This record gives sequence, C-alpha cells and structure tokens, in this order.
Amino acid sequence: MDFKNETTAQIAQKLLGKKLLINDHDLQIGGYIVETEAYVGPEDMACHSFGWKRTPRLESLYLPGGTIYIYMMHTHNMLNIVTQRAGIPEAVLIRAIQPVDHLEVMEKNRNTEGVMVCNGPGKLTKAMGITKELDGTLINEGKLVLDEKNAVYPRQIATSPRIGIPNKGKWSEAPLRFYVEGNPYVSQMPKRMMQEVTKTWK
Repeated sequence: MDFKNETTAQIAQKLLGKKLLINDHDLQIGGYIVETEAYVGPEDMACHSFGWKRTPRLESLYLPGGTIYIYMMHTHNMLNIVTQRAGIPEAVLIRAIQPVDHLEVMEKNRNTEGVMVCNGPGKLTKAMGITKELDGTLINEGKLVLDEKNAVYPRQIATSPRIGIPNKGKWSEAPLRFYVEGNPYVSQMPKRMMQEVTKTWK
C-alpha cells in the first residue's frame, strides 16, 4: 500500500479486502478489512486535525503515512492509519473486519460470537487486542501488519456518509465511508441487506 501518494479516500477504498493482522506471541490474529472511513485533514470538520489542531495526543496524525494513530472514544481504542506525507494530518479509520485467523481468540476477547465480534471500530480493536501502545508505530514494522499478498477483492464497494458525525455542516454528509456491500461484518448493516460472506468478494 502506498500511504503517501494517493488521496485518503482512494486509500480508504483500497484497504477494503486487505488482511489486518496482529502478532500475538506465536499467533497472527485478524481478518479482512470490510469498512473504512476517510478523514481528510484540517479542512474536514470531523477530523481531529481540523483547523490544524495539534496536541501531544494528535502527534501521530502528523507523522508519515503508514503510521498508526490510535485514540480513545468511550473507553474504546479506535484504529487509524495515517495516509499522507509527514505534516499532512489525514487518516483512515478502520471500522470493521471480517474475522479469519484465530476467530476463537477474538470471540474470547469479546465474550461474544458471530457478526458482533468485530463489526465496529471499538469491537475490532478489543477482539484483536489492539491497544494504545501501538500509537505512533508504523504498520508492518511492529505487531500490526497489513497482509496484501493474501488480500481479497470486494464485489461491490458502497459509499455513505461517515457514522456518528452530527453538526459538521457538509462534512456530516460527505460520502467518505466505504464498505464491502452486503458483508455481514460491516457495522450497522441491516439484516435484510446482508449477503453470504463468499458472495461479497470477487
């Protein structure tokens, strides 16, 4: 993945189907990314760097593309990957994955099973054991890796406004959420629209 020379929205779409894994001792735990959101920097009222805001908590956003940026929301860790050159604070939020490797570990971490294991940004980080200690590290250079070799490809990519972005003017409606259409592990996917997992990939 090129995290420095494409737009953040393009990267958010290209991440769909890539396998996100965390190395946990002798295990690699994770699955296919099925939902992302793009946050496009200082002009984006929903982005943490809106207006060029810069605090110690946000410092990872200003690091080079491929840096992991993790913040807390309602006690949940939210996993982002920085997407531009150093000093351009844009990122993609990983919202959901389809579990593939060591589902039993993820189910234990979440104390649940089925689509509820990792169909949301806080759920997937808990399922995979992703913590704030990864903030500021580089993807593929530590515990968290993006496996492109074993990627799958969405049959259809759907677009919508981002979730939970009220009162941000045009940014509340900006079509910057991308997901694998019909995949049951996408957050807030209505049951009537869910398809068999295998039918959502090419």
